[in-house]
Amino acid sequence: MKTTRKRYGADFKAKVALEAIRGDLTLAELAAKHGVHHTMIAAWKRQAIDGMAGTFSGGGDAVDFR
Repeated sequence: MKTTRKRYGADFKAKVALEAIRGDLTLAELAAKHGVHHTMIAAWKRQAIDGMAGTFSGGGDAVDFR
């Protein structure tokens, strides 16, 4: 019997990562709440923070507010 991995959508990952960034609950508490391993939550949190930094890097379409 072949087992398949559980796949999580981008919206779910973003929601859980944002909760982890807020820091109201520990990674272990978030893992229990959402049924996801704490190392996955830590990875999603890291990806979210890295992605936010890219948002402000100036590589996209800049808007001139002068």
